[in-house]
Amino acid sequence: MTTQTTDNHKKSGWNETFKTVLYAVVLALIFRSFLFEPFHIPSGSMKSNLLVGDYLFVSKFSYGYSRYSFPLGLPPFEGRLMASKPQRGDVIVFRYPKNPRIDYIKRLIGLPGDAIQMKDGRVYINGTQLERHYVDQYTDEGDERHDRKPYEIARFEETLPEGRKIHILKEKTYGPGDDTPVFVVPPGHYFFLGDNRDNSRDSRFMDEVGFVPEQNLIGRADIIFCSVEGGGSCFNPLSWFGNMRLDRFLTVIQ
Repeated sequence: MTTQTTDNHKKSGWNETFKTVLYAVVLALIFRSFLFEPFHIPSGSMKSNLLVGDYLFVSKFSYGYSRYSFPLGLPPFEGRLMASKPQRGDVIVFRYPKNPRIDYIKRLIGLPGDAIQMKDGRVYINGTQLERHYVDQYTDEGDERHDRKPYEIARFEETLPEGRKIHILKEKTYGPGDDTPVFVVPPGHYFFLGDNRDNSRDSRFMDEVGFVPEQNLIGRADIIFCSVEGGGSCFNPLSWFGNMRLDRFLTVIQ
């Protein structure tokens, strides 16, 4: 009788454990599928606002849902469900138009119908040059182009037509993409730029990124929840020692 009671308790314990794990998995899937998806910054195209090794939460419900907002690209439908329009200046994760299996992150600059042009490194929207002011010299941690040694880049504050202010970097007097033709954004598409203007392959380069279809938008980058430098990972505790950027934890993305 005692043995049977013990066995029943064990079965009951295993059942409760299984239910707990199952509920946790279901909640995680719901969280990732419909609410927030983690995203890792792999390149420096969004410096100084986003750094290599930043881990973000991307709000998937901000613009509604498309086939690219769901895991494995399912269900396969065109357009967006529960759609709402992104705002100019939003930092957005989207699927690379040339290969939708690849995620990109850039800042939204051009809305459908806008005429966008770069002249001498300055942004023009519908014929008006964006106001830009020098802020300071940003110290970059360095990369292979600079022998991994820190170097300084001019940082500017740029004001978008709606009054939103963003920070950009301009490393070179004349960089790639500083002079372009006028790009008229087609209906249902968007035009993106990286904040690190001389080190970003973005919508200025039509043969690479170009205009991004609305259905390719995954979501708005909202918050940095973790940041690790030196090739570490937020999901690998062994890489944390001496590499955590604690001042960037839970930082709202501007």
